[in-house]
Amino acid sequence: MLINGSQLINLPVMGLQTGTELGRTKLAIIDPSKLRIIAYEVDGPMIDERPSYILVSDVRELSNIGMIIDSRDEFVGKDDVISLSKILGLDFNLIGLNTIDEHRHRLGKVAGYNLDTTDFLVQQLTVRPGIIKSISEAELLIHRSQIIEINNREVLVKSGAKKLSPIKKIDQASYINPFRSPTPQTKNARTN
Repeated sequence: MLINGSQLINLPVMGLQTGTELGRTKLAIIDPSKLRIIAYEVDGPMIDERPSYILVSDVRELSNIGMIIDSRDEFVGKDDVISLSKILGLDFNLIGLNTIDEHRHRLGKVAGYNLDTTDFLVQQLTVRPGIIKSISEAELLIHRSQIIEINNREVLVKSGAKKLSPIKKIDQASYINPFRSPTPQTKNARTN
């Protein structure tokens, strides 16, 4: 199911063993090479180490009461998991990145994203045009298949504009309307 990524921020993290809130999500940690959320930074009164993270692989379920994990033992520090440590070292933040098309036209900035909750893959980016362009243009929704490249400064996407082929002039004499007969029928004409 696709949901807006902001719905998973400030979400309660519930412990299955105790049935209580262990903390709340603060920030999504996104792997820019796969555009996949690998963890969430969490904070709360029951968190011992700061900053602490919950890997999405340790999430049992997303429900209407929050993100459900087994216990507070699932929380990890930034140096506890090598793959998490590498991603954190990139200091990547998807929100606010400039978005340009392959012709170097500025489209706006990433304002949000939609993700699939089954695999935590970012499926769509919401791009908000600049202040002046926002008067005449709406937000853009860019599917992950349109993304060419992502780095710490910008998102490069395929252009939506297509080259138009020249319009061919139609010779009126060669055009035949299939619903009209070439000669008018008389009133006495029989139909079978």
